[in-house]
Amino acid sequence: MKDKLLDFLDAPKAKTIKEIKDYLNIKDETELLTIINEQVKLGIIHETSKKKYILLKYCKSLKVGKIDATKNGYAFLLVENAEDVFIAKDNLNGAIDGDIVLIDTFRRDGKIEGKVLKILDRSINKVIGEILYKNNIPTLILDNKNLNFEVKLNNPFANLVDGHKVLVTLDKQIDDRKFIGTIIKIIGHKNDPDIDILSIAYNHNIELEFSEEVQNELKNIPDEVKSEDKIGRVDLTKEEIFTIDGDDTKDIDDAISLKIIDGYYELGVHIADVSYYVRPNTALYKAAYERATSNYLADKVIPMLPHELSNGICSLNPNVERLAISVVMKIDNTGKVNEYDIFPSIIKSRKQMTYKCVNKIIMDNEVPNGYEEFKDTLLKMHELSKIVRKRMLNNGYLEFNIPEAKIVQDENGKCIDIIKREQLEGENLIENFMILANETVATHIYNMDLPFIYRIHGTPKNEKIADFTNLIKTMNLNLKINGIDTSSKNMQNLLNDLKEYKEGPILSSMLLRSMQKAIYSTTNIGHFGLGIHNYTHFTSPIRRFPDTTVHQLLRTYLFNKEINNDTIKYYQNVLPEIAEHSSLKEQDAVDAEREVTDMKMAEYMESHIGEEYEGMITTVTSFGFFVILPNLVEGLVHISSLNGYYNYVQDLLALVSMDKKKIYKIGDTVRIKVVNASKNDKIIDFEVIDGNNK
Repeated sequence: MKDKLLDFLDAPKAKTIKEIKDYLNIKDETELLTIINEQVKLGIIHETSKKKYILLKYCKSLKVGKIDATKNGYAFLLVENAEDVFIAKDNLNGAIDGDIVLIDTFRRDGKIEGKVLKILDRSINKVIGEILYKNNIPTLILDNKNLNFEVKLNNPFANLVDGHKVLVTLDKQIDDRKFIGTIIKIIGHKNDPDIDILSIAYNHNIELEFSEEVQNELKNIPDEVKSEDKIGRVDLTKEEIFTIDGDDTKDIDDAISLKIIDGYYELGVHIADVSYYVRPNTALYKAAYERATSNYLADKVIPMLPHELSNGICSLNPNVERLAISVVMKIDNTGKVNEYDIFPSIIKSRKQMTYKCVNKIIMDNEVPNGYEEFKDTLLKMHELSKIVRKRMLNNGYLEFNIPEAKIVQDENGKCIDIIKREQLEGENLIENFMILANETVATHIYNMDLPFIYRIHGTPKNEKIADFTNLIKTMNLNLKINGIDTSSKNMQNLLNDLKEYKEGPILSSMLLRSMQKAIYSTTNIGHFGLGIHNYTHFTSPIRRFPDTTVHQLLRTYLFNKEINNDTIKYYQNVLPEIAEHSSLKEQDAVDAEREVTDMKMAEYMESHIGEEYEGMITTVTSFGFFVILPNLVEGLVHISSLNGYYNYVQDLLALVSMDKKKIYKIGDTVRIKVVNASKNDKIIDFEVIDGNNK
């Protein structure tokens, strides 16, 4: 019905509900209105003031997007694949940060602005805040400074004290800047360990506790594999299988094995069979669906599954039997998979290896204690990994190599150090093998033409890449680039050239942001960044719900042979919702991780105010520029702190002094002093020490 509806409305004239019903030949409009309302929220259909309907693309001045509010009261409308639209405080009309809204655009002083016409979807119905007593009355200070409104509490708890962090539902909006709210939970006191992280998690709708129904179901989950669980599985417990993870990993969902047979590499990728324990129509399944992903916030893990599963019966711990789904691939010396098999198995990992120790073997030829018997296998794996990576690059794989920060905290949850995460040969080995397994599984189901969840990544928009290459040209870097070529080969050449410049990591990060986001979808358009036509997420079912769903599909289609019209219709209906929900929850997790990192970096720099560092300019705006330090901490140099007067030159993305003797642009190295840092506000301010910009 949806497709026919959109086809009918694909004309510059609005239609009444009666005209739509007549065209679709339906009498009951209940389902029709549900579909229309969904498309209105998505910004595809517009409902006029006369209750008529038309595709939004025919309403040239109207746009739908997400409100990105600022603490100063104004906001921007974030529109997919389009420029952000400025919205003045007086034109928000009650919209708050995170709302999906319809705006009308207009010109003011030659620039496009917007006015909110309608709030289509209020994404925020709960807020986090800190209790502060004023005149013996508890008031709520919101954690999110971009929520420019106040909340009047209608049920102050008797045991509230200053500094309590609370979760509050927004019950009623009194006016544009005032709500009535109800406290539903005291999270803890602001000085308690981890409360800062937990508050951010709550703020991003990340569930922290499992329901009583889930707890009851856990009583029936075994802590070891039972004999009846082994029926129909291939016994691989005698094979040399092991895991490679970080030093502190507790939830192990992938193991690997390798044999050399008749000149071919026989690579086994063995993934924890989570779907065997997390089954549809159970509280466990519903909880996993709602969370959709585990969250990694600083050094705290908020798991998708309870620890009894994630660290217990599902985790591929060493020297214990575990249920798995295995993909065994026969690979030639070009990295091509010639044959493969996908089957349910039972495995027993021989050893829980760490990246650190594996890297000593394959990079430094040093064998740590306890790894002696695995040395030859690891070296052969490394050999295969390099072959596979070479083939990936030939197919269009993009190596961004963007450094990531790791937050180090003490026992009280305070940030005491920030270090760069390393991506060395051992990490690459696991990444290469997991990508290969994901591609193999996706290709198999794609060729069967059955409903499936793919991991997709669209081709970059021409205008985004053109903007990026224009920036490169203003920096006078000697790069051979084509601003209208969005092929993976052009992107690869660009990334390789950038490695030769000190600005490379910054510019690689900017290039990545110029591309579309990878999402989950039932429509397969391929994965541009990996250079793969068929791709899915199969290898992390403990941490990602789409992977668990892929396992469920493999069990249905391949192991149980349940391929019929009812099964196909069922998955055609449920998979799009799972894909969309998982993509949204993934973005929540990313946003929460970034916010925690910003907060912890600010906390760390609170102890370094007055100190001097050398850094590089990463972003230039009309109000100043951001500088990144070697430890990846980033701070703002506000334009008001610079000596003299500066103009923002947009074409150069630079600040230029009035006398044109000084310029600050992306890639410049500057020496700065830390002048302010606030964990609560998540900000870091620098000042330039004059005479050091180049």
